[in-house]
This record gives sequence, C-alpha cells and structure tokens, in this order.
Amino acid sequence: MRVVLNGHKEIVPDGITVSGLLDQRGIEPIRVAVEINEDIVRRRTFDETVIHEGDCIEIATFVGGG
Repeated sequence: MRVVLNGHKEIVPDGITVSGLLDQRGIEPIRVAVEINEDIVRRRTFDETVIHEGDCIEIATFVGGG
C-alpha cells in the first residue's frame, strides 16, 4: 500500500504495524518518536498500531551528543 514516510512516497506491506515498519527498516524503537497523520503514536502501542493506505508517517530519530 502507498504511504508518505518522512515526506517521501513509499510502498509498505498491507497490514504492517509501526513495530513491523521499524523492524523492516532496522530502526530501534527505543530511539525514535513516530507520528501518523500528525498524531503521536505511543511507544507501548507500536505493536498494535496498524498503518493504513495514504497515512502520512514521520519517524524522528533521537541523537545524543554533547
């Protein structure tokens, strides 16, 4: 299905969850914040939050430094 991921049109598998998307892309869930259609997705719901056709997804990665 088609979604917009961080501003780019992407195709992802039907029925994929936020956890599945992060896993597919090799992203550690503890290091990111995720929004779907401008709503923040709570980390504890990543496993159950299903992505739908046309969703606009933003994945922000936390970067440490000093």
